[in-house]
Amino acid sequence: MTTTLKPLGDRVVVEPIKEDISAGGIALPETAKDEPQRGFVLAVGPGLRDAKGQRMEMDIVVGDKVLFARYGGSSLKHEGKDLLILREDEILAIIEN
Repeated sequence: MTTTLKPLGDRVVVEPIKEDISAGGIALPETAKDEPQRGFVLAVGPGLRDAKGQRMEMDIVVGDKVLFARYGGSSLKHEGKDLLILREDEILAIIEN
């Protein structure tokens, strides 16, 4: 049975991109992988509420490629995929082509 993850508040579900090879084709050891990570956004929460109770729009949408800190968020395995649940403020940047 397929289940859907629906993040709450300002949380975002991200599928990290596994980068074991550098852009130059060099295999990267674990110690060299401490720089920010990249991933694709799979689901986005509705956003937080402001002091008046109004929803604040999220800057991130499903399908965005994002940059996030290596040790941020909560990791989980869902339907065989390694995923992360991050807060919007843990995402450092949206990667645009």
